[in-house]
Amino acid sequence: MDSKIKDKNVDFLFEAILNLQNLDECYAFFEDLCTVTEIKSISQRIVVAKMLRDKKVYSDIVAETGASTATISRVNRSLQYGCNGYEEIFKRMDK
Repeated sequence: MDSKIKDKNVDFLFEAILNLQNLDECYAFFEDLCTVTEIKSISQRIVVAKMLRDKKVYSDIVAETGASTATISRVNRSLQYGCNGYEEIFKRMDK
């Protein structure tokens, strides 16, 4: 994998995340790691991605999530031209 973000620090972060075992552990870890605003922003992006995948229109996404059209466009670019990370997760979550 050729990634712009790959380095030993990011590897360490992702290994830590892979060791979380349930939602309570996720909440505790991410509340320690991130600000509330960062967590809300990340969670908003994945919800936007899911809505775009489900063919929702921008106006509905803005109304439901409060995301800006710039954020929606950025997420849409990731869905179209990114590393397929969203799609992989959504397929697993659909099961």
